Amino acid sequence: MEDKRKSVRRSQVALDNASHVRSGALEQRKAYNYILQLTSDDLSILTRYQHLLVPQAASFAEILYNYLFDLPEAAEALYAYEKNGGDVSSLIKSQLRHLLSLLGGPDSEIQAVGEAYYRNGFKPAWIIGAYRLYLNHVLELLGSLSDIAPGDRQPLQSALSKRIFLDLGLILQAYWDESLATLHGEVENKEASYARMMEMLANIPQVLWSVDAKTLEVLYASPATTSFVNDDLSGPVPVLECFHAEDRELILSAWEHAAGGKQSLAEARGSRADDDEERWYRLMFYPFPGNGKGVQRIDAIMEDIHEQRAALERLEHLATTDELTGLANRTLWYDRANQALASARRSGSSKVVLMLLDLDNFKLINDTMGHPAGDELLASVATRLRHALRDSDTLARLGGDEFAVLLPRAEDEHKAGTRVADTIQRCLHEPFTCRGQEFYLGASIGIAIYPEHGDDLDTLLSRADVAMYRAKNGGLGYLFYDPGKDSGSGQHLQLSGELRRAFDRGEFELHYQPKVDIHGEHVSGVEALLRWKHPEHGLIEPDRFLRVAEKAGLMNPITNWVLVTALRQCKSWWSAGRRIPISVNVSARSFQTPDLFERIQWALSESGAESGSLEIEITEDTLMSDLEHGSGILTRLSEEHVGVAIDDFGTGYSSLAYLKRLPIDTLKIDRSFLLDMVENENDAILVRSIIDLGHNLGYQVVAEGVEDAEVWDLLDILGCDAVQGYHVSRPLPYEAFTQWLQESRWQA
Repeated sequence: MEDKRKSVRRSQVALDNASHVRSGALEQRKAYNYILQLTSDDLSILTRYQHLLVPQAASFAEILYNYLFDLPEAAEALYAYEKNGGDVSSLIKSQLRHLLSLLGGPDSEIQAVGEAYYRNGFKPAWIIGAYRLYLNHVLELLGSLSDIAPGDRQPLQSALSKRIFLDLGLILQAYWDESLATLHGEVENKEASYARMMEMLANIPQVLWSVDAKTLEVLYASPATTSFVNDDLSGPVPVLECFHAEDRELILSAWEHAAGGKQSLAEARGSRADDDEERWYRLMFYPFPGNGKGVQRIDAIMEDIHEQRAALERLEHLATTDELTGLANRTLWYDRANQALASARRSGSSKVVLMLLDLDNFKLINDTMGHPAGDELLASVATRLRHALRDSDTLARLGGDEFAVLLPRAEDEHKAGTRVADTIQRCLHEPFTCRGQEFYLGASIGIAIYPEHGDDLDTLLSRADVAMYRAKNGGLGYLFYDPGKDSGSGQHLQLSGELRRAFDRGEFELHYQPKVDIHGEHVSGVEALLRWKHPEHGLIEPDRFLRVAEKAGLMNPITNWVLVTALRQCKSWWSAGRRIPISVNVSARSFQTPDLFERIQWALSESGAESGSLEIEITEDTLMSDLEHGSGILTRLSEEHVGVAIDDFGTGYSSLAYLKRLPIDTLKIDRSFLLDMVENENDAILVRSIIDLGHNLGYQVVAEGVEDAEVWDLLDILGCDAVQGYHVSRPLPYEAFTQWLQESRWQA
């Protein structure tokens, strides 16, 4: 409906314009008649002798044609006219008919001829030249014609001159009218475009303005800008006074960078002139170069980033804060410790004290009361520790019941360490109340000092860890690291520094051990086993370094690496036609992380492997330690078609009532049950019971640690589904295992 109304309005405007043009043409003709003194006698004598002039049209056609094509620009315009479908000969004949009529056609025809000249690119000079040629032509005719009465020759010549100048004036006037109408149309279009642009800018919530870089005059300010400052506009930054005094220098610095020709931005706190609420804004300045050197103007845009900045601050808080206690987490504590060490190295004289704190008997309370109660106790401990320490000291929860304290720039390091350790012990002396019960929690503290006990963070932490375990084992409360009393366990913990570098240097690798279906005697799966290829100590198995990895905060990245690497290598076997699922062990610490399922999804996506190719192995102790959390994870894995195996089954305590409700696929009998099974009938009966239990629950049963054919045969008799062990194959690196798959008698 709106489009129809617009079309009607345009049609009415066109009719009004046409009427105006006709009226204007009549007025112009009257004016020309008056100026040229063209009378009825002139028209009468022209009519009387018109028959003598018209037959000469053919000769003038050739003159006009040659004239136009001798002018390069005119010739180019005529060629373009022909290229667009026009007929040059018809155009010239039409002009001749008009010229040779002498009296001319109706005014509208003269107007149309002038408009056609403009539209086809003809220039006024060419038109004037054509009329000059025609005037010369008719004057020559008058001199050569004998049929003209002597008394009429001079009046006829005068009438012809007047009539030709009248036609020329009217055609040029029409030409210029058309040119002016086109110009007006372009101006109207530009004005309409400008109005639309201004409407668009008025609807944009961002604050926009433009300033002359030389005079600092505000060239443009959007409605949002004038609203922000209450119409008080002044350069170079109209909104400057609305910003926090401490941030104005930052904004002006960004402006100066733009004045120097570089795009710049600033984030600052400000408030609208009519509102006291302070919010964060981002100001961006864009320099616009002039024709010469330097910047002509600077355009600016300002947007509200308060929610965005608040979200980033929340994310940063989550990334650096322990969710349970509100303390700094491992990431933030490591960062501050490294900064403190760097500062101490620069000064050459500062000392840094690092302390590791582990709660005594917390695991017993946690296992007895449950994880929710344990979490409440940890939060209470964190509150006491926070109040006991100075603001300059950094307290963090590294994980579980382990905390860390950083004392930067310690003047008397031993005295400072002793003071803080005593303070911690005193603040934990009073009992904690949790769920109506009182609990006494002590703490064992290990202390290491830079540079006395090491030069880098990993070394200092491992030595503080050694001191902490010596304090715990001796019931001493706290100890400083003593290199003279460092034991083999301390050397073992020294691996933490090397472990972090090993991860960065890619020293980890996976070995693969097959699972074989007893009855079909074919490879039914493969387990991925982590190994550390140490440059000095050779191949190290995970039992020797995973606990250290947990304390160093490396379990999640190591688990991610194992998942992606195993799935990528499994995909290569599937692509070769060997569709065997791969099992990956997940530690208790990794299983308890809230984002384990998302990390498994990421690993499947990153590797491009099918979800049905993966099986996760967890111990029954890991599952039963937090059954509610474990049940949720297992359900989500099952929905994703990821298999679940309970590893080391029989060594822990499982609730059959819960097990039968969980989406478990496989039970793996622990190798300890197989050691004496051939000789000991009771062990064989126990294994048979586990196999029957697994089958009754709908699980597949796998025996691990099968070393010889006798155990294989007995498991076959007892109904075990699959076996894994040295009797089939030792764990092999990827290339060797791939070769084994090709050559083995147990085909996938």
